[in-house]
Amino acid sequence: MRTSPRALRTRLQGAVLAGAVALMAATALSSAQGAEAMMPPRTITVSGDAEVASKPDQARLSAGVVSQAETAAAALSANSTAMSRVFTALRAAGIPENRMQTSNFSVQPQYAPFRQENPEPQRIIGYQVSNNVTVVVDDLTKVGPTLDALVRSGANQLGGIQFTIADPKPLAERARTLAVVDGAAKARTLATAAGVMLGPLMSIQEVSISRPIPVFAMARAVAQESTPIAEGEERVGVNVTMTYAIQ
Repeated sequence: MRTSPRALRTRLQGAVLAGAVALMAATALSSAQGAEAMMPPRTITVSGDAEVASKPDQARLSAGVVSQAETAAAALSANSTAMSRVFTALRAAGIPENRMQTSNFSVQPQYAPFRQENPEPQRIIGYQVSNNVTVVVDDLTKVGPTLDALVRSGANQLGGIQFTIADPKPLAERARTLAVVDGAAKARTLATAAGVMLGPLMSIQEVSISRPIPVFAMARAVAQESTPIAEGEERVGVNVTMTYAIQ
């Protein structure tokens, strides 16, 4: 049976329409998939913090001698003699040579007091020599006796004591572990509160680490028969940023 031209045109138009509909549907699906792919992944970002405390095992002392005389040479000679006694006392206290280091040395002129009614320039009336040494004490029970030895030897300038931890790396490792545990717990809490499923960990970054800072809340005396010293405790803190996917 022969198909009429009109029927042929109708069939052709139907095929073209069906193809156009199919193409539009495919284009819409592709656009939807592309838009979904362009959307940023759903994530939860948290900060984990931890701090680990420990007693210090090392102390740094700063001490020295200040000498004054009419001439620079006389002041230097007096200071050198006094500092020799200081170093001898440190060796007698059991401080190794490699734990003693000169940290400051200066020779400065001393001037007569300024008087407004006197137009003449200030004149030099003497010289001052300052010599300081930094001492590292690895046995904290020797801190008090070492201070006593310094004063008895003639040290007339004490710059202070700084307690430290010789190797803070083990404390930092413990703090990192605890910081990650803290961050994971926060992420689970947020996911539960938001009613979503927590996915895998996508990224983790150590933001900061704080070196030991003296804390004196738990201080105690190190030496009983000499100068009492409180070494307290020191802390190492770590902060991490963790990003989890939301399923």
